[in-house]
Amino acid sequence: MTDNTHPRPDSGQHSDPHLPTQYTPAEVEGPLYERWVERGYFEADTKSDKPPYTIVIPPPNVTGTLHLGHAFQHTLMDALTRRKRMQGYEALWLPGMDHAGIATQNKVEQQLAEEGKSRHDVGREEFVARTWRWKEEYGGRILGQMRRLGDGVDWSRERFTMDEGLSKAVQTIFKKLYDDELIYRAERIINWCPRCMTAISDIEVDYQDDDGELVSLRYGDGEDSVVVATTRVETMLGDTAVAVHPDDARYAHLIGRRIKLPLTDRSIPVVADAHVDPEFGTGAVKVTPAHDPNDFAIGQRHGLESLTIMDERAVITAPGPFEGLDRFEARAAIVEALREQGRVVAEKRPYVHSVGHCSRCKTTVEPRLSLQWWVKVEPLARAAGDAVRDGRVKIHPPEMEKRYFDWVDNMHDWCISRQLWWGHRIPVWYGPNGEQICVGPDEAEPTGEGWTQDADVLDTWFSSALWPFSTLGWPEQTPDLAKFYPTDVLLTGHDIIFFWVARMMMFGLYAMEDVPPFHTIALTGLVRDEFGKKMSKSNPNSVDPLTWMDAYGSDAVRFTLARGANPGADVPIGEDWVQASRNFANKVWNATRFALMNGATVEGPLPAPEEMSATDRWVLSRLNTVVAEVDALYDDYQFAKLSDALYHFAWDEVFDWYVELSKTTFLKGGDPARVSSRVLGEVLDVTLRLLHPIVPFVTETLWTTLTGKETVVTADWPKAVVVGGADAPGGFRDAAAEAEIAEVQRLVTEVRRFRSDQGLQPGQKVPAELSLAGTLLPPHEDAIRQLLRLQPAGDGFHATATLPVGAARVALDLSGTIDVAAERKRLAKDLAAAEKEKQQAERKLGNEAFLGKAPEKVVEGIRTRLAAADEDIARITAQLAALPAA
Repeated sequence: MTDNTHPRPDSGQHSDPHLPTQYTPAEVEGPLYERWVERGYFEADTKSDKPPYTIVIPPPNVTGTLHLGHAFQHTLMDALTRRKRMQGYEALWLPGMDHAGIATQNKVEQQLAEEGKSRHDVGREEFVARTWRWKEEYGGRILGQMRRLGDGVDWSRERFTMDEGLSKAVQTIFKKLYDDELIYRAERIINWCPRCMTAISDIEVDYQDDDGELVSLRYGDGEDSVVVATTRVETMLGDTAVAVHPDDARYAHLIGRRIKLPLTDRSIPVVADAHVDPEFGTGAVKVTPAHDPNDFAIGQRHGLESLTIMDERAVITAPGPFEGLDRFEARAAIVEALREQGRVVAEKRPYVHSVGHCSRCKTTVEPRLSLQWWVKVEPLARAAGDAVRDGRVKIHPPEMEKRYFDWVDNMHDWCISRQLWWGHRIPVWYGPNGEQICVGPDEAEPTGEGWTQDADVLDTWFSSALWPFSTLGWPEQTPDLAKFYPTDVLLTGHDIIFFWVARMMMFGLYAMEDVPPFHTIALTGLVRDEFGKKMSKSNPNSVDPLTWMDAYGSDAVRFTLARGANPGADVPIGEDWVQASRNFANKVWNATRFALMNGATVEGPLPAPEEMSATDRWVLSRLNTVVAEVDALYDDYQFAKLSDALYHFAWDEVFDWYVELSKTTFLKGGDPARVSSRVLGEVLDVTLRLLHPIVPFVTETLWTTLTGKETVVTADWPKAVVVGGADAPGGFRDAAAEAEIAEVQRLVTEVRRFRSDQGLQPGQKVPAELSLAGTLLPPHEDAIRQLLRLQPAGDGFHATATLPVGAARVALDLSGTIDVAAERKRLAKDLAAAEKEKQQAERKLGNEAFLGKAPEKVVEGIRTRLAAADEDIARITAQLAALPAA
């Protein structure tokens, strides 16, 4: 045997080599997965002396369900950990869920709304209790769906970002950052969602082009007037200045003076600020420090007052006729009032411009001055950049490094407070006399009259940033943390570099004494439909992966996703491709059934090379090439290429060539059949183990049936097959056998093409004479005849077509099978077209003027066309020569 897995006990399957005629995933996958879990195959042992291999799952939201993006990334992570487990590593793939602050709170608030209540009606304590109950009842559906997919995670270590241990970790790092003056509280402009009623970070804002309006307004009168333009007219109620460039001569007389602000009883100063672009618009800008980040910066530089003129629901609070109006209602009303006063100089509608929307609820975000908690990111972000620059962390593919550096090198301080009730409450208390105390997890909370805890909770991404080490027990120095940190690879989509990847790097390096949270960041693209369009719930192209799993099996979905997984590139997927993967699983099943019925075995050592046929030696040589290729591609995260290599080796070389070439051997029986049965068993054993990380269910069923062992999950990962004990490090290789079978393949392929060109049915038998002298083909004549449906040339044989293939000749008697005259006419037409194509290509390639101007890519394309035309001419000429005389 080629691995050391113990023989299996009764597992519901039998060692009987006769498999059902048809593979039915629905009957196999569920029970098989539960057996894996019950037997602890996915549980990592901290005490093991095996080298560790760790991946922590990007925690899905507790509110979420499995979508194709999850299925895609989980397939790749599962493949990595399954392979490493088979390679002898103590592999830990750690699962868990994120508490998803805004999304989960919205779910519970919707329940309350159905009862006619708000969260304020039930109070904070009861609301949080209800949210926990919702989580227990409805949350975590995705965990069951992960089982359907076959995720080999260690369920005994499942974590939740608000469980007791992770909550302690959050409080610990908050306290540490606070004490190190890397967390502070300040009034700053933040992104405010009037629907979710909370601050959101820059990266939780989705920008899109909206139809709006650009309105130009005149402030002041006569020479003491200036025109400004805005897309948010309602904010003029909070203007506290107009800014111009200090060198702009048009406004030199106004700098330092005050002008009347329309619709109010206030006058505002004109200030000179070098950040104003005198070439843009009128060169003058209105300044609303409480409602625009750029204006806030101008206000800070000039000591301007910040007037908040909207509440949390984006309703106008400025005293006057617009008080109580929604911001969009106020916008129209204010424009009309200004128009009546003759203050509107110009209006442009529609005016398409970029507008920020809450990524959760799609509400237009309102910049708003607010007192919030912030992380001072500069030293943390610098460390995160250095860890990649100095090679401690690799980003794959390398071209994604630029996106990472663009973010960490230009990161703004991170607003971490959220005006929610569900989440980690900020561990800061305020005293009756203005005291402010941050409390760590092992410290007593202040007591006494007048002490209150900060009402806000932390951004969900704050706790997620601790995931690689908090899930292993930090801040305690646990055996898990010692064994499995740092993790080996973070595999995630390039779209959350900003949300999650950079923040894990910052906090990991900070908390773990400059040890980064992972060695490699492997970035994937996004799953798209077969036409390359983005999938979303609002589009009809959205697909529930469970629907495809029900129809075609989980292995088919997994294999389809893996075959599309080129590093960093988006992944198109369509149902036809899933069907093709299902067909592949069926092909593997049927070929293994055939092999078992013909005595394929893994018992005993492989026969010596001299006992084997060239076909046997060829397939073992090719197998070792594929083993090496798959290993190299796994190490480079080239899932698409390794899946393709396995697909073509299994389907094309093993099933379509080796099995077919060996059928005559099996029919004859004897020692050659015994040898080929052992070789076929070895090839299937290794191929099924190579396929297992990506298609675990069908390979488990087939491998345990083939070997009689308990499971392939913990079987040895394939190494180079050794024959006779004296092979080179790459295992058994036989270039001569590969050349010999290549000659067989060439002849069979050419004759099949000729038969197809003549319109012969695949199963139609044709009398033939084979002239194989001087070639490597004589030992394969029986197999060649079997593959090509060629009968021996008997009495009355009349060669009507002779096909040369290298030194071999195949004479066919096509009497009565084709219309020779019609076939000659068709081939003559094809030959004329090929010759015309050749002439055109040669004419262009012989034109020096054309070659001097044409791009190299175009010239290369014409050279390719010329080569193809030459091949067609040679092929068609040979076919014409093979036809009998008219």
